[in-house]
Amino acid sequence: MERRKFLFRSVQASAFLLFSGNILASALPMFNPVKKKKVYFHYLLFWLRKDLSEAEVKEFENFFKGLAKLPYQKNLRYGKPAASSPRSVLDNSFTYNASMEFDSLEELEAYGQLPEHLALVKQYKPFFERMLVHDTVYNA
Repeated sequence: MERRKFLFRSVQASAFLLFSGNILASALPMFNPVKKKKVYFHYLLFWLRKDLSEAEVKEFENFFKGLAKLPYQKNLRYGKPAASSPRSVLDNSFTYNASMEFDSLEELEAYGQLPEHLALVKQYKPFFERMLVHDTVYNA
């Protein structure tokens, strides 16, 4: 009988500890909140000149390949408009778009001032008639 009581109390104590640990673990973020990392995105839209040849339009992709080699930026992606169904909120008038990610606003702005970046912009600026930039910050 004593052994039974001991086992019962051991099970009770184990259950209490498990339950208490779960409550404590769920309350920890309240006492030690995890800071969300900010992520900066640089989004570009290009409208190439209408008089460019097919080869020149293809050559423009080297602009993005050059940008991808520069420091600070990561995850550079570029492409053309998707063949989405037309709707009033959709603007597929651009020729190319690109997006890249930065760890800080300082890195994004330093990237924009890199001599290599400025040289690429100067080299490929004659290809486009319009360019639009959106910089966005997200909490990751």
